Amino acid sequence: MNKMKYTYEKYFHNAIALCALLSLTLNVIIESLGRQSLELCIGYVVHSPFTFFYNTFIIFMTFSIVYLVKRRIFVYVVVSLMWLAIGITNGVILGFRTTPFTMTDLSLFDDGLKVIPNYMSTTQIVLVLAAIFVLMLSLVLIFIFIPKYKQKINYKKNVLGVLLILLLMTGLTGTAISENWVSLAFGNLNYAYRDFGLPYCFANTWLNTGISKPNGYSKEEILGILNPNELNGELVAEANSKEITDSTTKKQNIIMVQLESFFDPTTLKDVTFSGDPIPNFRMLQEIGSSGYMTVPSVGAGTANTELEVISGMSTRLFGPGEYPYKSILKDKTAETMAYNLKNLGYSTHAIHNHRGDFYGRNIVFPNLGFDTFTSVEYMNNITKTPKNFEQDKVLTGEILSTLKSTDNKDFIYTISVQGHGSYPTTKAYDNPEITASGISTKSDANALEYYLQQVHGEDVFVGDLVEAIKNFDEDTIIVFYGDHLPPLNISANDLTTQDLYKEQYVMWSNFLMSEEGKDLYSYQLGAEVLNRLDIHEGYITKYHQNHSDDTSYIADLRALQYDMLYGKGYIFDGISPFAPTSMKLGIKDIKVDEVVKVGSKYYIKGENFTLYSKISLDEKVLKTIYLGPSILGLLEDVNPNDVNKMKVSQVQKYSILSTSE
Repeated sequence: MNKMKYTYEKYFHNAIALCALLSLTLNVIIESLGRQSLELCIGYVVHSPFTFFYNTFIIFMTFSIVYLVKRRIFVYVVVSLMWLAIGITNGVILGFRTTPFTMTDLSLFDDGLKVIPNYMSTTQIVLVLAAIFVLMLSLVLIFIFIPKYKQKINYKKNVLGVLLILLLMTGLTGTAISENWVSLAFGNLNYAYRDFGLPYCFANTWLNTGISKPNGYSKEEILGILNPNELNGELVAEANSKEITDSTTKKQNIIMVQLESFFDPTTLKDVTFSGDPIPNFRMLQEIGSSGYMTVPSVGAGTANTELEVISGMSTRLFGPGEYPYKSILKDKTAETMAYNLKNLGYSTHAIHNHRGDFYGRNIVFPNLGFDTFTSVEYMNNITKTPKNFEQDKVLTGEILSTLKSTDNKDFIYTISVQGHGSYPTTKAYDNPEITASGISTKSDANALEYYLQQVHGEDVFVGDLVEAIKNFDEDTIIVFYGDHLPPLNISANDLTTQDLYKEQYVMWSNFLMSEEGKDLYSYQLGAEVLNRLDIHEGYITKYHQNHSDDTSYIADLRALQYDMLYGKGYIFDGISPFAPTSMKLGIKDIKVDEVVKVGSKYYIKGENFTLYSKISLDEKVLKTIYLGPSILGLLEDVNPNDVNKMKVSQVQKYSILSTSE
């Protein structure tokens, strides 16, 4: 006992020694969780000792606050729990997807809460909430009852000590970058976490956001990126206008279909299938233009692939792990295919058979140039997967209704959701339509089997949409592509492509169009589609169409993105031409025709109601029963004088998206 007391007083009573020990221990734990193996963590320490030491010092720095407070044990516990929470969360997230935990994920926290029931049972959710409650209660008790540091704090000395630690951190960071222990460039977020350590990478996703100002940024530099004839917007606009006036046949409907977690399962090595999971997509590859498309993420990150295709911007030029939908684009417009096609007289639409507020799309899409956005709250006849995600077959009718809703040609950006992960590791189907063999782990085999049913369902939708457009009386091109690989337990070595970032795309049209195969990046796809249709509207469009072989291609793309979103807008002569649209949610008007009283109950009759339609009064949602697309029943009492003020709102669990007039 005396020996233990002596050891404590000599080593652990010293704050520096205790902070160092805690930092070292925590770093080993969180790196083991991220690699899901202590052995792999040890390998990381052995092969990259300076990187490991640098990350340990980052953790050590966060403990430095203990020198300035008397409740040191409380601070030790809180800081340790913070790092453990980051490490555990990263380990859990990597179990669902291949993209690690970033600070941006915290901005998606509200979205995550809404889909938790798709991943966890009610019992699991209750247990997690109970654990959080116990943890918070424990922290309160520690704060109240654990003794304070008894010695007098020399604040002058300790503040200087903390400043010295921060100064050392600054110098060590410079050394770490110059000696390549870490890097400022994250070409692959997953590899960056593996090579540079979780503390450094996670901090980077917090501190390094947006696009940095290019060296030599000036009006001359920005305007010099494009050729004079590419900058002459008036001449281009006149030329395009003349083409449309002289030959309206040159104007076609454009449908982009982003398929959730869609890829060709037959590219998995040593796996055999009972049938072709994607026969319709494969048929289109044989008769249409197709190729591989490099996307910015794996297992998750739908919104970033989406933005790259719509805008032509590379999301990898933003901060590591950043979702521009959750940052700059909430308040800023950007040049997109939608805006550029609106300039040519197109109507622009987005369709998504999932929540309208997911990734904040209902807020962001007006800044991307969409006239309408039809999300699941505005759809009927929805069926769901066993994991409670909407099946894609509903999209065919929604796309056709959208095409018929305008007299103009249409640009329709469609986002599917059926293939969304994660996938159950227990058997979900008694009689699966497609089966696979060759997967050694039963849990992985079950996850793949579940995924196969979903990707096959997406493929059925692909076939249905093509058949419908074959008979449509307007020239229409459809582009199908996957947003990212599914969150299955696969590595690059498991694929014939040897690349986790390669997705496939295909273009098909109901009019004669030459077949042309080409491999692309997702930020090039939109410009390529427009080029095939002889459309050259927009600066980024023209840049991709004419400058992809330039040696400064990526550097100049970064400069254009900075100028448009963060800089002075020199490319627009200082004034952005893009104003947010007055986007309508849903293409069909939701109307209230009359309120009917039957007995003591009230009913609302109207048009285009869905399961998400709720009776509301002064923005308060009332208890409602959906009885059909033309009638809703009120399940609570209201003041008879307020009956005529009742409206119908489209409601998610947590928010009203829109309310009838």
